[in-house]
Amino acid sequence: MRRCSWCLGDELYMKYHDLEWGVPVVDDRKHFEFLILEAAQAGLSWLTILKKRENYRAAYAGFAPEVVAGFSEDEIAALLKNEGIIRNERKIRASIHNARRFLEVQAEFGSFSAYLWGFVDYRPVVNNWQSEQEIPAQTALSVAVAQDLKKRGFQFLGPVIIYSHLQATGLVNDHIVSCFRYQQIRDLNLSQIKG
Repeated sequence: MRRCSWCLGDELYMKYHDLEWGVPVVDDRKHFEFLILEAAQAGLSWLTILKKRENYRAAYAGFAPEVVAGFSEDEIAALLKNEGIIRNERKIRASIHNARRFLEVQAEFGSFSAYLWGFVDYRPVVNNWQSEQEIPAQTALSVAVAQDLKKRGFQFLGPVIIYSHLQATGLVNDHIVSCFRYQQIRDLNLSQIKG
């Protein structure tokens, strides 16, 4: 069974690749989770973040944006002392700031998912990469989304981080063609996306 090579060599990474990466996400809490984790990942490996994921889940109230948006200075201080997460003050403050912006997008569009999927007209972008070396770090789509998020006040979410988000949450299928997940994800019933 052929996989994208980036996940090989670690059980947690392979499980993430096999079960999550590239599967279309419509759940707002899952989108918020990935935004928190991806912004925390800046400058680090994704595997480092995956290993801290459950610590983040506990520290960030199960990734409930309405709770995170209300975090106080005391809660920020506790996060800065939490050895289970990345203790970068700028990233932590940005995550709380972004939770507030996330709620604003939900209020305007009905859901963050509807806002994001609107960029691709509710249809995943399906690429046909033969090798991982072909996969870009960012695209015109991720630049457009990042610019719009920045205009809405989001922080720490540039085009490269946003492209990672689009890949992770299935707006883009960037499994290489020979990976067993490429066709499986293409064949998913996507009727729930616009739901």
